[in-house]
Amino acid sequence: MSAEAIATFESSLDEIGVELVRTTADEFASTLSPLLDAPTVGTSLPFETVSLPDSVDTDPSIADLEAAATGVTAAGYGIADYGSVIIQGGTDGEEPVSLYADEHVAVVAASDVLPDMDATFDQLAEDIRNGVGQSIIATGPSATADMGSLVTGAHGPMDVTVVLLEDK
Repeated sequence: MSAEAIATFESSLDEIGVELVRTTADEFASTLSPLLDAPTVGTSLPFETVSLPDSVDTDPSIADLEAAATGVTAAGYGIADYGSVIIQGGTDGEEPVSLYADEHVAVVAASDVLPDMDATFDQLAEDIRNGVGQSIIATGPSATADMGSLVTGAHGPMDVTVVLLEDK
């Protein structure tokens, strides 16, 4: 992570209408709480020093996913040039949690923000060689113009917030 990559990430997120919220591990709970509209579903976070509050359902049923207002997942990486996040699939159900709710809150460590797509593909290739499963590159709210005018939230979240964890 470089300060330049973080600044580019923040600028790219702003360009696509995604709020970036910075926090430290000590302030994580108080930073995350106001971002969560109930009902909230989530997946466990891979950071040693932070976790989701008890109000977040981390073992949701399909009905829970469909009813969720907010879905919270970790992002394996951020891509500075695009303001994208990488949602890595796993047994916790990261993909559906990131897609079903009207709002997706992605938590990414500052050290996991990559400068560009070349660095991202290099990292994803290494992940695949190491047995990490599939990944989704998500850039902003879901949007489609298949039927004419632009519609948000048709195939995923209408709103996205990225929480940048400044220390692991």
